[in-house]
Amino acid sequence: MQGIYSMLNLILFGPPGAGKGTQSEKLISQYHLKHISTGDLLRAERQEGTELGIQANEYISKGELVPDAVVIGMVRNFMLSNTDAHGFIFDGFPRTIPQAEALDAMLTEFNAQIDVVLGLEVQEDELVKRLLLRGQTSGRADDQSEETIRTRFQEYQNKTLPIQGYYDQKSKYVGVHGIGEIDEIFSQLCEKIDALN
Repeated sequence: MQGIYSMLNLILFGPPGAGKGTQSEKLISQYHLKHISTGDLLRAERQEGTELGIQANEYISKGELVPDAVVIGMVRNFMLSNTDAHGFIFDGFPRTIPQAEALDAMLTEFNAQIDVVLGLEVQEDELVKRLLLRGQTSGRADDQSEETIRTRFQEYQNKTLPIQGYYDQKSKYVGVHGIGEIDEIFSQLCEKIDALN
């Protein structure tokens, strides 16, 4: 467990199309972080047939959401099996305030915390333009209809944005203007992280 104490733990936050995937890859490489994607963890646990994977399957097979306790269990297992990591970047999690509270409680057991929540801030109209463009080149069906994109943005505003307020109250949220050159945005993110030390 010793390794978990001095880690850099961060959450990259932002609406669909804000560039989280691109920036998280660059941050992982720059700071030698381990990527925690709950979607990837779920797939891995299910493929390996672990107890958590079996529990998750029961919910997924009924079309239900996997409960927070199961997801947190998977995150805990991943962190315990990577105690030599320099830190973790959380992707797509937490999505709700109860998940954020559960994550905080689990990290406290490791004598760790979320150090910073980096928010890529992009206006809705810019995102729509960006995602429609991505839809033309990627073939992703959910990026080809403006209506679908705006619905996803509303879903994000309603369900995920409250997380920003939760971390803001703890003085952990830092917004970064998410429009511009990829490297410019990346250097802004690095400045915010380096300012933590």
